[in-house]
Amino acid sequence: MNNKRRSVPGIRHYDGPAGGWGALKATAIAVRTQMDTFDAPATLLRTNQPDGFDCPGCAWPDKEHKSTFQFCENGAKAVTWEATSKRVTPAFFAENTVTSLLAKSDFELEGYGRLTHPLQYHPQSDTFRPVEWEQAFARIGEILRGLPADQVEFYTSGRASNEAAYLFQLFARELGTNNFPDCSNMCHEATSVGLPRSIGIGKGTVSLEDFDKTELVISIGHNPGTNHPRMMGTLHELARRGVPVIVFNPLRERALERFADPQSVIEMATYGSTDIASTYFQVKAGGDAAALKGIAKHLLQFESLRGGVLDHDFIASHTHGFEAFAADIAATAWEAIESESGLSRNDLEKVADAYAKSNATIITYGMGITQHNKGTSNVRLIADLLLLRGNIGKPGAGICPLRGHSNVQGNRTVGITEKPTAAFLSRLEEVFGFTPPAEHGHDAVQATQAMIDGRAKALLCLGGNFAVAMPDHERVFPAMRTLDLSVHVGTKLNRTHLLTAKETFIFPCLGRTELDMQLTGRQSVTVEDSMSMVHASSGKLKPASPELRSEPAIVAGLASATLSRTRVNWRDLVADYDRIRELIEKTLPGFDRYNERIRIPGGFRMPLPPTERIWPTPTGKAMFSVFEGVDENRKGTGENILRLVTLRSHDQYNTTIYALDDRYRGVFGRRDVLFMNEGDMAQLGLEHGDRVDITTALEGSVQRLEDITVVAYNIASGTVGAYYPEANVLVPLDYLDKESGTPSYKSVPIRVTLRSKEIRAL
Repeated sequence: MNNKRRSVPGIRHYDGPAGGWGALKATAIAVRTQMDTFDAPATLLRTNQPDGFDCPGCAWPDKEHKSTFQFCENGAKAVTWEATSKRVTPAFFAENTVTSLLAKSDFELEGYGRLTHPLQYHPQSDTFRPVEWEQAFARIGEILRGLPADQVEFYTSGRASNEAAYLFQLFARELGTNNFPDCSNMCHEATSVGLPRSIGIGKGTVSLEDFDKTELVISIGHNPGTNHPRMMGTLHELARRGVPVIVFNPLRERALERFADPQSVIEMATYGSTDIASTYFQVKAGGDAAALKGIAKHLLQFESLRGGVLDHDFIASHTHGFEAFAADIAATAWEAIESESGLSRNDLEKVADAYAKSNATIITYGMGITQHNKGTSNVRLIADLLLLRGNIGKPGAGICPLRGHSNVQGNRTVGITEKPTAAFLSRLEEVFGFTPPAEHGHDAVQATQAMIDGRAKALLCLGGNFAVAMPDHERVFPAMRTLDLSVHVGTKLNRTHLLTAKETFIFPCLGRTELDMQLTGRQSVTVEDSMSMVHASSGKLKPASPELRSEPAIVAGLASATLSRTRVNWRDLVADYDRIRELIEKTLPGFDRYNERIRIPGGFRMPLPPTERIWPTPTGKAMFSVFEGVDENRKGTGENILRLVTLRSHDQYNTTIYALDDRYRGVFGRRDVLFMNEGDMAQLGLEHGDRVDITTALEGSVQRLEDITVVAYNIASGTVGAYYPEANVLVPLDYLDKESGTPSYKSVPIRVTLRSKEIRAL
């Protein structure tokens, strides 16, 4: 820490490890401020247990269906945030207009507590008022029947269960549309598009058992301490076993440096910690492709000199396209690789040497890989690197995309996609007796553009905070107000709910922690984690209000009221979720004996052919790809262009902000900061604590974020970081990966301007 820096309110150095006593203190605070202290321990101990509920946080799997920590700090925040004793009642809405609520921060809006009644917006009073469920369903059905189906958008959050998501897609397709913008479009769509082209399936290939057998982990573009914290238990075990963990990330993230396991008596008693990363490389934002090509280049050169590096038998028997891949790598100059990645040739050769020595390597990656304008190509380059040494389809090895929401992968598995396969549509027609639409629908960006253009008239949101999660708020927010209808299913109030259409409804639903009682008794739902394990989740808490309904019940109510000639007995399905799962089994592969297998603790794993070296690609083999050059990011106009990475704070999960601290990065009580490299600051004449404006440096762009405080941070040169979703205003809607449609939240060219010398200091 530079002792000459000026003091900046809310910014102070944090030198402790991730986890440890800080995590226990944060958990205690979350419990004290949100829940009844008597109920909290029993609730938290049911997290990720066979007869309990799946954590509503990240999608990292559970060892033997038991979390490594039982629950982690951020998991505890997610649970207490949902199981809070705070309530948002009709009286609250009677006292607060929508206009006044829009002036509140996102943190304040969700902090008011759980929604208790179904609500309808009344424009005359600018307030939400309670409405009867059936009355609301009837009005929504009337509006939807009056619209062409392709003018309706069906958005799905990754926290929706398999059962709710399946009914949602069935409703939309019987209505006549494949418009399915969903949260995956904003995060791992590059995985869903890229991996099928490489290995034939859009999912990772590793299991938790593979981490017990691996000899090397390469971690690229993710921050597990905040975004998938239960992974820290696995990384902690690897580090203590002496397994190298090589990290590529623009920022130095504390959880990838040092971690103290709150369950370790020794570490907690001695205030000790474990080093996680054996080596840490601060790659430039958007420089991942160059780094991956540099590693591959050294491997190929090493092979030509000594041999024994590549798995030639695997390449010959199981892959296609190696020659073209190798030729492109050979043609890529080291100078270009070093310039774009921000790393030296020597650094990348060291990684390649470590990879060559390992007999079983896992590569993990997050949105630091996917949220780029070449995200799909980035994903395929990771697969290419693994294929070179046969590291897919053998113990201890494979590719591991790190999903965010706890069921974002399951939603896609059960049919939430704008591009359904012909086989799936055929099975729907055979089972349900209607002909579903075959035309591809809208993803998230396309749906938003349709709203802006006036082509979309209705938006139905199964959870989430759609408008806030999207880029380009200056265009997206007004577009929401032009809709004829918006419907939101959720547990808490958020900003998207307040961007009211001509008619807007908010439906409060049960959370994961709450008892779901239907006609046949207590119900369970199912979710699929990042490693394709499907298991049951069943809450026990008394619902926040007797007015709450489950997500499947709400979807069924909407469908019944809308589809006048439906072939589906919606209410019968809601009476017993086993009946929904029976239909999933009939229409989707991999769900054989679904109800039987979810009653086994831990559930079951979906089929993953690449783990058996079976490749469901057009050639029947794994496919190498060609990423021409390394210049993924050289867009932008003018001089002094930096690359913006949007970040979550440690007290945040997606758009949900639990508190205003970011403990590990030394930020407390605020979010209006820009993390900058000190060399970049000096070059631009900036000092720690200066107040600046940020503008997007793309031709024709007018995006701007004003009055942000510069904070000196250990971040790669040429890269800056700011908090998501506030910095989403700087991301143009059309600045995206053309192959997957994913917005480039992690590599926006921007320019930083000092506001004025008179207001340099706060």
